[in-house]
Amino acid sequence: MQAQMLAPAAALVLWSLIMLVWTAATRFPAMAKLGVNVKSAPPGGRGQNLDGVLPDQVQWKSHNYSHLMEQPTIFYPVVLILALMGPNPGDVAIAWGYVALRVLHSLWQATVNTIPVRFSLFILSTVCLVLLAIHAFELTALAKGVAA
Repeated sequence: MQAQMLAPAAALVLWSLIMLVWTAATRFPAMAKLGVNVKSAPPGGRGQNLDGVLPDQVQWKSHNYSHLMEQPTIFYPVVLILALMGPNPGDVAIAWGYVALRVLHSLWQATVNTIPVRFSLFILSTVCLVLLAIHAFELTALAKGVAA
């Protein structure tokens, strides 16, 4: 069961890397088309500096990649805690639900990016994360109570 619990986290890591490649594959050609040269960029420049320079549809991929570096950083330790403490099949299903919703969120944000749908996908994935976090807390609190 522990390996099954880790699989959704591994899948989300892989998806995040896919989004990184998609970001680069759309951003660099768009930059070249506009004559933006990375070599002459001022020190400390960041991808956010390209907002308003590159087309919004190009930047949406980058924005989503940034989102994948935010909330999922909570998902990864929760999954690890559950894997170590002994997840139940429901935890595994919820973790896969979280990953599926994050992938859908990515695809929506990177292509259509209307806020009502994107926000709904975010809220649903957050509910999954909250459920996993609560169970991880319960398991660790129970283990502490048993050990005492």
